[in-house]
Amino acid sequence: MRRLYYELNESIRIAMAQIRANTLRSALTTLGVIIGIVAVTLMGTAILGIDAGVERSLAGFGDDVLYVTKWPWRDVDDWWNFRNRRDIDPGHAQEINDWIAQHPDGPLKLAVPSVDWRSNIIRGEYRVNSIQIVGTTADLGRIVRADMKEGRFFTDVESRAGRNVAVIGFDVADALFPNESPLGRPIRIRNQQYTVVGVVARQGSFLGLFSWDSQVTMPFAAFARSFPLRHADPDIRVQVDLERMDEARDELRGIMRRVRRLGPERRDDFEINSQQIIREQIDPIKRNIALAGLFITGLALFVGAIGIMNITYVSVKERTKEIGTRKALGARRRTILLQFLIEAVSICLLGGMGGLAAAWGLSFAVGVFWPNFPLVFSAGLVLLGLTISVCTGIFSGFAPAWQASKLDPVVALRYE
Repeated sequence: MRRLYYELNESIRIAMAQIRANTLRSALTTLGVIIGIVAVTLMGTAILGIDAGVERSLAGFGDDVLYVTKWPWRDVDDWWNFRNRRDIDPGHAQEINDWIAQHPDGPLKLAVPSVDWRSNIIRGEYRVNSIQIVGTTADLGRIVRADMKEGRFFTDVESRAGRNVAVIGFDVADALFPNESPLGRPIRIRNQQYTVVGVVARQGSFLGLFSWDSQVTMPFAAFARSFPLRHADPDIRVQVDLERMDEARDELRGIMRRVRRLGPERRDDFEINSQQIIREQIDPIKRNIALAGLFITGLALFVGAIGIMNITYVSVKERTKEIGTRKALGARRRTILLQFLIEAVSICLLGGMGGLAAAWGLSFAVGVFWPNFPLVFSAGLVLLGLTISVCTGIFSGFAPAWQASKLDPVVALRYE
C-alpha cells in the first residue's frame, strides 16, 4: 500500500512537471473539455433555474389549491367547444363551502371566488398600465402563501361591506410610491378611489407565470362596482387536502356538476386545473435544453478526448528513452501506466475546472442582466463536472498509457 502511495505521489509530480513544461500545448488540448463542461454545467443550471423559477412563481398560490375555470390550462384544438361553455358563477363558491361545512372530514377545505380584469392605476402624477385587478373575498388570504411587506390583507368585514380597499403588489407599490410607504394612501382605478391597506413582498415572475408583484387585490363587491363581472372570466379557488388530491378532484367535480345541474349524459362545462398542469407544460422546455446540452457536451468531450489521446501518444513517443531507463532501473508496468494515465486525467481536471469557472462567470452575467431567470449553480453540478472530467481523462489516456507500460526496455533505450 505504501508503495502504491509513493507511485501515485511521484506520478502526480511528474504529470504536473510535464504540464508546466508544455503549458501552451496542454492549454490548447483542454479546450474541448472546457467547452464540454461549460455546456453540461449551463444545461444543469438552466434546468435547475427553470425548476426554481416555476416553484418561486407558484409558491404564493399554494400547491394544495384546485382552480375551477371555464378554460383548461393547456392548448386545445376544439377551442370553440370551450368558448361556448357557461361562465363560472362566483356564487358557486358559497355552495361548495356549504358542502364543506356538511362534510368536515372530506378532502375539500375552503372555496374562494375570484375574478380579474386589467386596468390602469393612477396616483397623482404616477401611472402604471395594464395591471391585473383581482376581486375576491378575505378568505383568499387564508389559502395563499404570500408574505406581506407592509400592512395586511383586507378583513372579512371590509370584504362583506365592499369597502374600497386594496392590497397591491411590490412592483405596483414601487412604481406608484417610490421611496415612500403606500399604506393608507389612495390610488385611483376607473374613477374609483381605493385605500392601500397592504403591500405584498416581492415574489418575482418567471416565463409569464403567476406573480403578486404586478397585481392589485380588492374585495369582490368593490370590484363589481368598477368592472363588468359578465366578461371578467371568474374562477373558484378551492383549497384541498394535499394528500387526498385525487379524491378532492373527484369530489369537487361531482359538486360542480350538481350545482350546474348537469345530467349524467352531459359533458363537463367547466375545468378543474392545478399547478401540476403548469409543471407538466414546463417539462418539454427542460427536455429540449437537456437534449441540446447533451449533444454539445458529447461532441465537445469526444473531440477533447481524441485530442488528449493524441497528445498523450505524442508524449509517450517523446519520452520513450525515459520509459526505457525507468524500466531498466526497476519501474513496474503499473508505475508507467499510472504516470501517463494521471497526466491525462490531470489535463482533463484542469480543463474541467476552467470550464466550471467559465460556466459560473456566464451564470453570474445572466443573473445580472436577466434577474428574472434564476440560474442555479449548485455543488452537485460542480461534482458532476469534475466527475465527467476524470472519466474523460481515463477514457482518453488509458490506451496510450497501456502502450507505454508494455514497452520493452531494451527497444525503448535504442529509440531515436
